[in-house]
Amino acid sequence: MARRWLAVLVLTLLGVVSSAQVLAEDAPPSVIHLASEDWEDYTAADGHGLGWDVLRKVFEPAGVKLDIRSVPYTRSVGLVQLKEVDALVGSYRDEAAQVLYPHWNFDSDHIYALGLASNPPPTLATLGKYRLAWVRGYRYENYLPNIKRYNQIERRTGILSMLKQGRADYYIDALTEIEAVLRDAADPTQYRHSHLAELPLFLGFADTPQARALMALYDQRMAQLVKSGELKPIFEKWKQPYPFEAN
Repeated sequence: MARRWLAVLVLTLLGVVSSAQVLAEDAPPSVIHLASEDWEDYTAADGHGLGWDVLRKVFEPAGVKLDIRSVPYTRSVGLVQLKEVDALVGSYRDEAAQVLYPHWNFDSDHIYALGLASNPPPTLATLGKYRLAWVRGYRYENYLPNIKRYNQIERRTGILSMLKQGRADYYIDALTEIEAVLRDAADPTQYRHSHLAELPLFLGFADTPQARALMALYDQRMAQLVKSGELKPIFEKWKQPYPFEAN
């Protein structure tokens, strides 16, 4: 009888240990390692900006701290593909191979074309008529229609002279980046920027058990926050359009 009772006790303890291990494996990590380009007032290297504020609101109330790594965008993609970080910040859906994309975006890129004010404002229907340029890695040819002629540049310096010298008709980028470029213009009235599209922005997760758990948590938290409207004050603080009105 004693042996039987002891066997039952051992099996019970093993079951408790096994259940605890499963719960530990299913629970998301306490830190998410994020790679992002250093975008001014959005994902700045010092941790300030709209993007970081949104992601802190998503993860920190769930007990997950942000670990930030500032690298060029193409490098952030590579770090996720190599599984050296949990996620990259600011990707368009299905933009990169070997990267997992969640259901929810956390913001939208307001895509504009910057050109000389003397040129006609472009539209999605007329983009194919022009020589376009954008920063390498953004792959706007996959997200904007009628793209025929484009060059990819390595950095955002020299864009205004490129337009003035006629080496491109329009430069394509997010509104915040175009506004930063225009701040260096001696005469901003020589240029005009025209709205083209709204492209949802995502975290792109690594294909690892840890990152998959974080992605599930992210989608759960985003659904809650959009429903409650808790993200609106963050966009109001940074004077940016709230991207979830349709939801």
